[in-house]
Amino acid sequence: MPLATPSPTPAPPRSSLQLPVASSSAALGSAPLCLAPLRSRKATSSLPSSTLLLLSPLTSHSLEGVGTPGLDTPHCGPRAWLVGRTHGWTQDPGAPRWAVCQGPSQPPQDGAHRKAFRESVRPGWEYIGRKMDVADFEWVMWFTSFRNIIVFALSGHVLFAKLCTMVAPQLRSWMYAVYGALAVLGTMGPWYLLLLLGHCVSLYLASLLGQPWLCLGLSLASLASFKLDPLISWQSGLVTGTFDLQEVLFHGGSGFTVLRCASFALESCAHPDRRYSLADLLKYNFYLPFFFFGPIMTFDRFHAQMSQVEPVRREGELWRIRAQAGLSVVAIMAVDIFFHFFYILTIPSDLKFANRLPDSALAGLAYSNLVYDWVKAAVLFGVVNTVARLDHLDPPQAPKCITALYVFAETHFDRGINDWLCKYVYDHIGGEHSEVIPELGATVATFAITTLWLGPCDIVYLWSFLNCFGLNFELWAQKLAEWGPLAQIEASLSEQMSRRVRALFGAVNFWAIIMYNLVSLNSLEFTELVARRLLLTGFPQTTLAVLFVTYCGVQLVKERERTLALEEEQMQDKEKPE
Repeated sequence: MPLATPSPTPAPPRSSLQLPVASSSAALGSAPLCLAPLRSRKATSSLPSSTLLLLSPLTSHSLEGVGTPGLDTPHCGPRAWLVGRTHGWTQDPGAPRWAVCQGPSQPPQDGAHRKAFRESVRPGWEYIGRKMDVADFEWVMWFTSFRNIIVFALSGHVLFAKLCTMVAPQLRSWMYAVYGALAVLGTMGPWYLLLLLGHCVSLYLASLLGQPWLCLGLSLASLASFKLDPLISWQSGLVTGTFDLQEVLFHGGSGFTVLRCASFALESCAHPDRRYSLADLLKYNFYLPFFFFGPIMTFDRFHAQMSQVEPVRREGELWRIRAQAGLSVVAIMAVDIFFHFFYILTIPSDLKFANRLPDSALAGLAYSNLVYDWVKAAVLFGVVNTVARLDHLDPPQAPKCITALYVFAETHFDRGINDWLCKYVYDHIGGEHSEVIPELGATVATFAITTLWLGPCDIVYLWSFLNCFGLNFELWAQKLAEWGPLAQIEASLSEQMSRRVRALFGAVNFWAIIMYNLVSLNSLEFTELVARRLLLTGFPQTTLAVLFVTYCGVQLVKERERTLALEEEQMQDKEKPE
């Protein structure tokens, strides 16, 4: 249900959804990390953004938000509105197809295409004559345009947090909140701060009544006020001044604030004996590393970890933090190299050029777009989570690698939003997720909220419908497999043959996940092109070849899962008393 290594946690349960963004971000929920919070007011009629992480699809991520969202900022499709551009690509018709990796060769003759070309491929490593693919606004924002500002803000938080921990560890939660509030005040101005405080106070007052339905309803109304006109226009008008990051920070901060306040209110209703205060809500909401870009930690987890007066690190934790930081740096460098040699984000926007690619290259291009969005979500959340771990927090883990996914139930690009939706909506309505009707109601409600988070528009409606259908279809197929005659047939098969049959269905499901999330990451037209080439014009050679390679990959993933399960059982047996 669409992009840092904490202590090991159990594998995601059946209830894991594919949600938005972040990409990140801000990617579409179910598709890769997309964010609705990043929605641009200059293109409200266009598509949603992926929350970075924010929005990464419900299945996050990449919604404009699960994974995706929604945070997951799309590089095309729903994310295109963020930067107000159209992509373009040119290539000499007589040039060999491998030239795609060499970048654009000639400027387009058409004026509109020439403009798109200039905007999506810019000068990069000029000393070796390489241009850079800059189609993904979110990545460019984090690691090029505003890299120094973001590093300065996070570094300031780390130094301030270390000083507070040394001087007054019992007050560290207050210090974090004050630093975060001052950073928001200095960045966005007093009216924006007062606007968010108003939403916080209203949801705090609702929590005092102890009615979960009222808290959730008011939370959705608050979220809608940041997604729909005319309220969004009025609220955004309260922010004075103009700077490049204003729209991104406005929608990111306000969207995540509403989700955090909703988590606080619902936890207050679930545990009336704990008597949480408004101060607890403010300390939770204004923790700076999570404030603008996420990820989301539910209030109960954040409050329990932040309330430790003298937190103690587990053995080897600092080494793991350093390793994660180093891994993030390596991933950033690898993506930068990739952007200078493989223009995977720009090529899909030129359908004429994409149509000239061989079937195998087109399939690889579609797959690489989802892999990139996962890498982006992992890196962006990894950077923020590294800072959070230095503050003795255990933030949501990075999303599961897209290559290891073959079921919709585990597909997400933003684990934080995925956990939020599962805890307060999906699991609450669906229960054990074993009955068809409750599961249908749970998925419809979950993706309805995800659609609001990403920002309602045609492409988000389509993305939500496809992923909602995919999640329910898995349950229908499971029920069908348990039906008497089919169950007897499978029982008559050997264990190896049964696994082969399931792996074959997993391979088909893997490409369904790819295609459904490609809608939000790129465009409906590119998705149709890939589907037509793989299923119609390329049948049977391309279809069978792609399915065979995917089938082998699913078998490897299944074997890895089996090995891990055996190791876990052995560990549990050793821990049992004699």
